[in-house]
Amino acid sequence: MATETIKLKNYTNVFVEAEAAATITPGMLVEWTSTGKVQKHSTAAGNHAFMFAIEDELQGKGINDNYVAGDRVQVWIAGRGDVVYARLADEAAIAIGDYLESNGEGLLQEYTSGKVVGVAIEAKDLSTLPEGSESSAGGKYYNPRVKVQLI
Repeated sequence: MATETIKLKNYTNVFVEAEAAATITPGMLVEWTSTGKVQKHSTAAGNHAFMFAIEDELQGKGINDNYVAGDRVQVWIAGRGDVVYARLADEAAIAIGDYLESNGEGLLQEYTSGKVVGVAIEAKDLSTLPEGSESSAGGKYYNPRVKVQLI
């Protein structure tokens, strides 16, 4: 059964709505801009808030429906212990228990040396998929998300 929500375990119910500075996909780690908009988290392995774009369920949209610049983005300000269905970087191969960090494009990658976002609670291997198949751009679609417990 496919997971159809970004919020898998939500203990705090903190949500905001903000204008998108550019295209954002549900499950991406996001950050505030200096103009009060949200964008993809832009600093690889850098500091972050636990802010994730979620699906716009009030408009009947799902986890694969992007927000574009100017759209109102539903943002979940998650807390430690919450579980998010976060987007992975292309070619990522993640095992249960791997620590994850930002790749600087709103996606998560295996921890190298930065600020930990969370720990993978499921395995996901995107490294063997055909190029471009992690998006709906062409061919068969593979879900590029992984369940992550925030720490």
